[in-house]
Amino acid sequence: MTFFTTIFTFLPDLPAIIIITPLLASLLAAASGLFNRKTPFLIAAAALFISFISSIILIMQVVETGIVIEYRMAGWAAPMGIVYIIDHLSALILLVITSAAFLNFISNRKNIETEFRNKEGAFNSLYLLFTSGLIGMTATGDAFNLYVLMEIASLSGYALIGLGSNRSPLATLNYLFLGTIGATFYLLGVGYLYIATGSLNIADIASIIPTMMNSSIILFAFIICMAGLLIKMAIFPLHGWLPNAYSDCSNVSAGLIAPLTTKVTIYIMIRICLTLFSPEYTFNYLKISEFMVWLAIITIFFGSLSALAQKDYKRMLCYIIIAEVGYMVGGFFLGNRIGISGAILHIVNDAAMTLALFMAAGIFLWKTGEDSRDSLKGMFGKMPFTMAGFTLAALSVVGVPPTCGFFSKWYLISGGIAAGQYMFVAALIFSSLVNAVLFFRILEIAHFEPFKEHNHDHVYHHSHNTLLHHHQDHHDEHYETTKHNGVVKEAPLEMLIPFIAVSIMLVILGLYSGTIVANIIDFVIPAAII
Repeated sequence: MTFFTTIFTFLPDLPAIIIITPLLASLLAAASGLFNRKTPFLIAAAALFISFISSIILIMQVVETGIVIEYRMAGWAAPMGIVYIIDHLSALILLVITSAAFLNFISNRKNIETEFRNKEGAFNSLYLLFTSGLIGMTATGDAFNLYVLMEIASLSGYALIGLGSNRSPLATLNYLFLGTIGATFYLLGVGYLYIATGSLNIADIASIIPTMMNSSIILFAFIICMAGLLIKMAIFPLHGWLPNAYSDCSNVSAGLIAPLTTKVTIYIMIRICLTLFSPEYTFNYLKISEFMVWLAIITIFFGSLSALAQKDYKRMLCYIIIAEVGYMVGGFFLGNRIGISGAILHIVNDAAMTLALFMAAGIFLWKTGEDSRDSLKGMFGKMPFTMAGFTLAALSVVGVPPTCGFFSKWYLISGGIAAGQYMFVAALIFSSLVNAVLFFRILEIAHFEPFKEHNHDHVYHHSHNTLLHHHQDHHDEHYETTKHNGVVKEAPLEMLIPFIAVSIMLVILGLYSGTIVANIIDFVIPAAII
């Protein structure tokens, strides 16, 4: 029996396998870490790979057949039982989650061994739990089960961030407070939906809401659910938890959390607005689109200007993420087909771009021991392949064709023009110009300024905020800045190859943007939206 034959034998159970595999593997990773330091990584890598392959098969099946896959947990049918729904949208987001989690993980083996020495079991377990939570949030067809999985992802995310630098516990506490408020708001909204409809199944609630359009309970449920999600996605002025949380955590954790958390939350927002409450209720009855677009515009301007003020590379990326949240929220609430297409496409593209930029941050820290932009002086001559990948990621964030960032921005700008939201268009153009200033400044430093010499006897350990002392002949490889014939060597291949693969994918995603929209995203948006 071949590998693919075996895979297709388990095809009916893939919606469960993709979630349960990392969930169970997290327990094995935690237990095995008590006996062997290397086993947790192998268990986690295998589990993430299985989920990744499963997501590929699922999206192929959905695209080829056009059939929505419904998996009944324990055989119980909806609305009494919990079901997992794999349609075009959830299949696309599942592929984004599993691919990002897998690639970030395998590229950071050395960082994990160094930054989490003697904590390998705990870290790998938390990494798997976080990934499993995001996968479940994406696939579930039950509103309360979504909350449970949201809490699994949130609690493991808090712990991952807390394992970072000396400043991370405070950042984690701030994140925990606001994250708990957001989750509580969402849960309260679900409670009101249950009071009004007597159901927790998303499809069942969606069939009941059209008969209760004027219900104040339904209105309150929508408002409070949306408020909780806006906190979780860090839209302005509810963004305060994000910059410290992402910049103070370890690079491995940031490479997982930063590309996925806000994007999955925006996916949940889209799912609730289109599937649970319906486009008619969201766009026509409530008439909140104008307010949400203006909120997105303010978020874009705030995030872009704040990024411009940062000197720390990772912190700059954090504010860019906030601005990108405005892209997607604003694009969706334009309420037209091209704007929503751009918002969904940008979920995919922004996840890939953010992943590439944080993978680059991990490589830079590995080689220089610093996060500042000035530490990148002369990097083009010292690490040409890394800088080539970084350049592709930077061009994509700016929106230069043929990278993927250009095409999703094109859809968003076109949607803004079609909706008459010219300030939203102006905000997108302004943000792109700011990104150009930010990244071309970094490229200028890396290309034209001389390489910064580092002290080999005293290297700053960013992740634990301690000064490591070592001798020239026995220094830690994690902060290797030694020269070989005058040239600093590239990152290890196991770090470099996944990073270059993600960077190249930014171009591939751009070239196939039309295919993604035509074969996947068009099936997500109801025909009534034009």
